[in-house]
Amino acid sequence: MGQVVRPTSKSDAESAVRKIEGVENIDNQIQVLSPSPMDDPIRRATFRAIYGNASLADYALRAVPPIHIIVDNGHVTLVGVVAKQLAEVQAKSVPNVFSVTNYLHVEGS
Repeated sequence: MGQVVRPTSKSDAESAVRKIEGVENIDNQIQVLSPSPMDDPIRRATFRAIYGNASLADYALRAVPPIHIIVDNGHVTLVGVVAKQLAEVQAKSVPNVFSVTNYLHVEGS
């Protein structure tokens, strides 16, 4: 499950799971997001707004940043685990964002 920007990412994920010993069936529910000329700039701007904030910058140094930014037709969804709920405020400051849905969990809560 999840969302991807490119159809090849969906098929690559399925191929990787097929190679796991013991896997017999795959229910690939990964959604390929609709192409939108505004979504890529919103993704980049949201990334910069979140990880450019001094309080959240350490998250960008991790091999896999813990805040996943999903943009679908101008609507931003944040998913992951963080130490503080500042990312939503940063995402809401990005121009052309229609809404921000916050599924971030605070560590230890």
